[in-house]
Amino acid sequence: MLKSKTFLKKTRAGGVMKIVREHYLRDDIGCGAAGCTACGGAHEGPALEPQPQDLASSLCPQPHYLLPDTNVLLHQIDVLEDPAIRNVIVLQTVLQEVRNRSAPVYKRIRDVTNNQEKHFYTFTNEHHRETYVEQEKGENANDRNDRAIRVAAKWYNEHLKKMSTDNQLQVIFITNDRKNKEKAVEEGIPAFTCEEYIKSLTANPELIDRLACLSEEGNEIESGKIIFSEHLPLSKLQQGIKSGTYLQGTFRASRENYLEATVWIHGDNEENKEIILQGLKHLNRAIHEDIVAVELLPKSQWVAPSSVVLHDEGQNEDDVEKEEEREQMLKTAVSEKMLKPTGRVVGIIKRNWRPYCGMLSKSDIKESRRHLFTPADKRIPRIRIETRQASTLEGRRIIVAIDGWPRNSRYPNGHFVKNLGDVGEKETETEVLLLEHDVPHQPFSQAVLSFLPKMPWSITEKDMKNREDLRHLCICSVDPPGCTDIDDALHCRELENGNLEVGVHIADVSHFIRPGNALDQESARRGTTVYLCEKRIDMVPELLSSNLCSLKCDVDRLAFSCIWEMNHSAEILKTKFTKSVINSKASLTYAEAQLRIDSANIRDDITTSLRGLNKLAKILKKRRIEKGALTLSSPEVRFHMDSETHDPIDLQTKELRETNSMVEEFMLLANISVAKKIHEEFSEHALLRKHPAPPPSNYEILVKAARSRNLEIKTDTAKSLAESLDQAESPTFPYLNTLLRILATRCMMQAVYFCSGMDNDFHHYGLASPIYTHFTSPIRRYADVIVHRLLAVAIGADCTYPELTDKHKLADICKNLNYRHKMAQYAQRASVAFHTQLFFKSKGLVSEEAYILFVRKNAIVVLIPKYGLEGTVFFEEKDKPNPRLIYDDEIPSLKIEDTVFHVFDKVKVKIMLDSSNLQHQKLRMSLVEPQIPGISLPPDDISNMNLNGPEKKKMKLEK
Repeated sequence: MLKSKTFLKKTRAGGVMKIVREHYLRDDIGCGAAGCTACGGAHEGPALEPQPQDLASSLCPQPHYLLPDTNVLLHQIDVLEDPAIRNVIVLQTVLQEVRNRSAPVYKRIRDVTNNQEKHFYTFTNEHHRETYVEQEKGENANDRNDRAIRVAAKWYNEHLKKMSTDNQLQVIFITNDRKNKEKAVEEGIPAFTCEEYIKSLTANPELIDRLACLSEEGNEIESGKIIFSEHLPLSKLQQGIKSGTYLQGTFRASRENYLEATVWIHGDNEENKEIILQGLKHLNRAIHEDIVAVELLPKSQWVAPSSVVLHDEGQNEDDVEKEEEREQMLKTAVSEKMLKPTGRVVGIIKRNWRPYCGMLSKSDIKESRRHLFTPADKRIPRIRIETRQASTLEGRRIIVAIDGWPRNSRYPNGHFVKNLGDVGEKETETEVLLLEHDVPHQPFSQAVLSFLPKMPWSITEKDMKNREDLRHLCICSVDPPGCTDIDDALHCRELENGNLEVGVHIADVSHFIRPGNALDQESARRGTTVYLCEKRIDMVPELLSSNLCSLKCDVDRLAFSCIWEMNHSAEILKTKFTKSVINSKASLTYAEAQLRIDSANIRDDITTSLRGLNKLAKILKKRRIEKGALTLSSPEVRFHMDSETHDPIDLQTKELRETNSMVEEFMLLANISVAKKIHEEFSEHALLRKHPAPPPSNYEILVKAARSRNLEIKTDTAKSLAESLDQAESPTFPYLNTLLRILATRCMMQAVYFCSGMDNDFHHYGLASPIYTHFTSPIRRYADVIVHRLLAVAIGADCTYPELTDKHKLADICKNLNYRHKMAQYAQRASVAFHTQLFFKSKGLVSEEAYILFVRKNAIVVLIPKYGLEGTVFFEEKDKPNPRLIYDDEIPSLKIEDTVFHVFDKVKVKIMLDSSNLQHQKLRMSLVEPQIPGISLPPDDISNMNLNGPEKKKMKLEK
């Protein structure tokens, strides 16, 4: 049966176009119930069970299927994903509405419907002759869809009666819309709210915890005192943004101070790019990463960023007076130039909530079901949840989702989603840090794995097309120990004309990952391989990363080669790019390569090649530094693991050798050469990488710190910064230069990927290069895969495809890659922090020398060179008299009683694992030297420190 709609549409040219929309209605669409004789097996794929037995509902004791409306799917997806909920009918009307309103929920619903064990069935009601409804005159789309859902529910109940005379099967309509429910009941459809139905499942009480609490009024706490001002409706916000009354931006909460945040304003307006918010009422229920509208306060109310470290650790949930006291701490007299544009949140444009990992702070009230959840991410406020399993969840890592934040509640409301496991356990903590940093880490799906080459794999004649055979060359790779995903290999040989030929050979990953297939999409989504302390989350499946793409020695591998002809002064005379086949003659570690170069009695081809490369690399590095490239420093640590328990038994800073630098120089050279080539060929859609110059204000901390040591750091250009860092030496304090370089690293901007057609500034500040890209690590970075594809098209070795030459698509890819790289970096740091804690847990108390990196109003931040470890020494503690503190921002310095601390001062600190807060177990540092009465610890006494909190918690941790 065919329905058609006809309407007229005006074209851009002013003409009129007649559009006919045809809508086919069928009577061969199955109901999804297995064994339904009326449908005769018209449906395919996952089906509903003929006799659902699993749910014992006190409201509906007979067997039944569930049919939820759109809002239930959108807001109660955590309940629907629970294994206890099965046999659910998802209507096409509902699915389409969900797809339009929330892409993440739509994806989760698709995953659930594909899970055969869940028995979710998608019913195409919009194309079924008996369930299709047309929009009536005066009826809005929402009401029409509600009616369509009720019609489908009614049809199901009548249809199921035909299955057999004694059949008691029912379809229960689940809706939280009061009017819709009333209409359904009038029409004889069994209907309940989600809460009513879930509470009726007596055998599954744990499901109640997963219910999202939606009605904000119903959840407003009894006190009823309004704390926050009302959020303005979206229409008013849009008008205000248009007129310039309000500004739109991204809300960024502070890790160090829960009463402070900044809003990064969207758009190109250079003035007021960043707005400060201070105090609970001005933050007005915005949560980290929300898109908000802010109103700028008058200049008389502007504030300076606070130097106070404040964490929300109060037990009394709604003690707002206490908050106001703490807000006063933030306001101190500062010079006018320190004041920053200050504002308040007037409304939320888009919530960016996600499920949060953390721990339950169990209520002190006995039998209470209301508890506070403390997220692992300190930028997220605590969340109030209701749960009956508080005693089970105590000491566990759990996931909670936010449902809403009423105006009269100090904290948002949420619900329990999942129990991850015991706190402190390696598997649990690794899962937490991957989830918290949004690192995709699920096993690769079958759809992705289906695009891998079939084993045994070998190079065919077809593969050799447009490829050069370089298997005769003496190529070798140099990598860290234990590396299995070898991206790059090198060679150097003398030519007959006396010049040198140098080759950088990179794994040809784009040969195996073809554009647009599931493997390509998954690699693009992941964006990068994430290296944790003892785990690697691959961007591509292991068959490629550790085998077919890895340039292991003594096997033939496909590569993409960049080959230069150079003179002995490392000047490039010719550059050639070619797809190739190579056979690496050795896979060396940096230490092994260094040993060969240094041993005068080794003279084989590999060693000769390495010596040639090393000599050229030194010249290249010298030339690069002369141009103004920066040599910065960041303390990197390496753990030595116990082979049985995999616990860290030693911790030391990484040692860098000449060979590290040698490989780096040629990778940089290859990346620059490829960047020039792809930009020549594709000026509008080359994928490049830039490093913006930091704004002068970023350097303030570095300049002040150097000045306190009578040293001058010039920051007008990268070259002057590099030169002044080279000259900033102190014969009596050799480590000072490293500290300055570490501090300089903190002043830098983040390097980013971008599309050449969407930007004018290509310069890479840190490398002092006018153009740069990433070509040399395609096994672990998706950016390099795109660059390989561009280069392959440029040299005629592969064909192009539409997305490759679409600058908007490329800009979207860059945006995702920048996000994934940033998150991978944070996840790696979190992994190092966790393993450092494990190390000190087994080591007990340690006293070490440290240097001050920053001074704050009530703390100093120190670096311990031996472990490459950073930590904060606080001088104000709960339940202790506060010392006399005088903070001077100009020098910067902090005077405690009669002792003055400056940046780079040497101190001695005691390091211990503080487990008094299970959620944020942290390394606690206390001052040992210089001795300040009442502040410093005696070198051999920590009896005054309760590091394990309550005994019960201590037991739990040592399980």
